[in-house]
Amino acid sequence: MIGRQRPTNREFTLNALPFDNSFARLPANFFRPSRPQGLPEPYLVAVSAAAADLLHLDGKELGCSDFCDYFSGNTLLPGSEPLAAVYSGHQFGDWVGQLGDGRAQLLGEVKTPGSTWEIQLKGAGPTPYCRGFDGRAVLRSSIREFLCSEAMAGLGVPTTRALCIVGSDLPIQRESVETAAVVTRLAPSFVRFGSFQHWSGLDKDMELKLLADYVIDRFMPHLRELANPYQALLQDAAQLTGKMIAHWQAVGFMHGVMNTDNMSILGLTLDYGPFGFMEAFDAGHVCNHSDRFGRYAYRAQPRIAKWNLYALGDALVTLIGHPDIAKAIVDEHYDLAYQSTFKSLMQAKLGLLVDQPNDDDFISQTFGLLQAHRPDYHLFFRHLSHLPGQYTADNESNRTDAPVRDLFLDREACDVWLKLWRLRLSAEESDDHKRQAAMLAVNPKYILRNWVAEDAIRKAQAKDFSGVYEVLHCLQRPFDEHPEYERYAALPPDWANGLSVSCSS
Repeated sequence: MIGRQRPTNREFTLNALPFDNSFARLPANFFRPSRPQGLPEPYLVAVSAAAADLLHLDGKELGCSDFCDYFSGNTLLPGSEPLAAVYSGHQFGDWVGQLGDGRAQLLGEVKTPGSTWEIQLKGAGPTPYCRGFDGRAVLRSSIREFLCSEAMAGLGVPTTRALCIVGSDLPIQRESVETAAVVTRLAPSFVRFGSFQHWSGLDKDMELKLLADYVIDRFMPHLRELANPYQALLQDAAQLTGKMIAHWQAVGFMHGVMNTDNMSILGLTLDYGPFGFMEAFDAGHVCNHSDRFGRYAYRAQPRIAKWNLYALGDALVTLIGHPDIAKAIVDEHYDLAYQSTFKSLMQAKLGLLVDQPNDDDFISQTFGLLQAHRPDYHLFFRHLSHLPGQYTADNESNRTDAPVRDLFLDREACDVWLKLWRLRLSAEESDDHKRQAAMLAVNPKYILRNWVAEDAIRKAQAKDFSGVYEVLHCLQRPFDEHPEYERYAALPPDWANGLSVSCSS
């Protein structure tokens, strides 16, 4: 089941990963050494060969006898220097001060040809920043994070990645007693907005500048040529965040906990907890039942991301020069990046290959239709991808359009919209087959619906990990048909009604 998915130019063994631990060379107050406690009698739940390829890992290493020991935290990878990073942040809009990696240990950075990847264990035991919690993660939430990290990559959304899950029968108390797991996460960097807020909140200007210089020198060295690289750092963060949020909205993803400590300075989707994907469309949907006031509802995500960027700008203000400059940078560069990226993504989903002056209005009309009639978001666009762009006798008798029309109780409202859609397509004179193929390449057949994740979790809790691998296989290539896994494209079964997720993990 592990199977390689593409060859690599050079392959490393676990005993000889080329670590280069730049974060560990920052001053000691940026982190605390934190050795993982590991898991008793660990076993492999799942591994992503695609993520392993990012590290250029030799395929023989993915099921070797040492694999579980290394990625449970029982044995340190040679060259690693485990640490927990400090950061602060706003949670649900309130400043909470110091947080830090409470159950994550950064092992270090692996240098591969052309890139660098940090390796982080989540759930391998308490750290100096655990604030009295146990530092553990449960199998349920680890499977969700693993699958969603890889699913988002498959969808083309900027994201951290997940290498593997290692489980154990160690009991963990949450809302009920569950079992422990460790998920291994990969990212170019896990630096967050809250990393900057920490030093700003303590009035530590020297540390703030050190962190900004670290990020610029490692990830944005071209900014050094500019008059004020710190203004440019905020500009880049605003643009990257705007593009990320546009992808979220286009694929119907809801993060659930958009606190500033969960926002990546590199514009990556970070910290998968009570996330969800849109099903029956509702712009006000709140995926996290712990979010009682709907702060992080689907429709609120673009606004909250901008609020978080304002908080980042406030943290950087001593380097930028003035609060008004920071606000202006966010207003200009976030709005433009979000709006332009979202428009282009939605045009692609609708098969609009040539930009037209009224496309913004048509996209708004489309979301108005979805909000008024609540069809399944993903089935709507996937079925739409198969429809012909011109009227035919079958169109007139509704046979060809049935897959889309049948998602609506009010089929006449759907018919009105379909006429507008075909009228818009007629302005392009594009080849219908090419347009359909382009739509099928951006409108996924498979997403990580809550019931799909829950089905894999229930099997895994019974030590059957085949469901995790099946779902992983679908989600890494979500635009393919995968006829053998057709059931994962379906609406939730009756048993899944009422499934909910929260911050408990």
